[in-house]
Amino acid sequence: MDLFAPELESITQERGQRLWSGFGMTGLVGSTWCGCDGLTASCARTADRTSVGLPAMKDSHAAGCIRRISVTAGTIFHGTRTPLTTWFAAAWYLTNQKHGASALGLQQVLGLGSYQTAWTMLHKYRTAMVRPGRELLSGDIEVDETYVGTESGTAGRHVETKDIVVIAVEKHSPKGLGRIRLRRVDDVSGSSLIGFIRDVTQPGSVILTDGWQGYAELAKSGFVHKRTSLRADNDPAHVVQPGVHRVASLLKRWLLGTLHGGVSSKHLDAYLNEFTFRFNRRTSRQRGMLFYRLIEQAVVTDPAPYKDIIGGGLSSRLGNHAE
Repeated sequence: MDLFAPELESITQERGQRLWSGFGMTGLVGSTWCGCDGLTASCARTADRTSVGLPAMKDSHAAGCIRRISVTAGTIFHGTRTPLTTWFAAAWYLTNQKHGASALGLQQVLGLGSYQTAWTMLHKYRTAMVRPGRELLSGDIEVDETYVGTESGTAGRHVETKDIVVIAVEKHSPKGLGRIRLRRVDDVSGSSLIGFIRDVTQPGSVILTDGWQGYAELAKSGFVHKRTSLRADNDPAHVVQPGVHRVASLLKRWLLGTLHGGVSSKHLDAYLNEFTFRFNRRTSRQRGMLFYRLIEQAVVTDPAPYKDIIGGGLSSRLGNHAE
């Protein structure tokens, strides 16, 4: 703990209790009465979030059930045997590493007994980096695809061994970039590309793309489509679409530098979450706010069981990436 800022060095059970209570929780450890009518089959497994002080995400039930449930039920901390003070320290470490945090680094800094514990903690936090109800991108938005992987594919948009990642970037005038959204897609067909744009962009926004035919039907989906054919234009792609190419370059360098490029397809969505979370908060002057936002989102994010994480079962849940 001596590598952390003073706020985390001196964190105690009492201070953790106050932090936990600040997010609407009734206690740092222990349990409380369920309070359902005793007839809900999933009661003992999912708990009633309202009865333990969590924002209502499921129907409330009348008092009557005598089962006791943990105050961490229904959050990413559900079922953990790791002290919540350690979870808080992990969140601080994760949000205060400018270029990202590796599981090995977290294990060494926190003195965790196993690499698996550190890896799981980081992945659980990555699921919480998707903020429910986040605002859609708006204005002028550059969209393009990039390819992520350790092996080379074939030329152009045909790929055999790499993952396809679609990037949307808000373009500010006269210069500068706003927020971003990323998504791993199976192909570069119109259904995949336009489906992504519809999910992350406000209708009526100006979408700036190259001449790829997958974007041809954008206007029919309620967007203003400005298309630039790279074959007909003398400028290279990074000049025509500087925003998406800059983000793509930063993403690949981040994956290579922090994770040494060793990201499997089934876990790529989680790492895209983290990159987006960091990029969209790159101008924050108070790193503590990143920590606060991450914990704030963690207590309203559904549990992420280890078996689902290692099996890639969370991919559909992580499809619309972080705010």
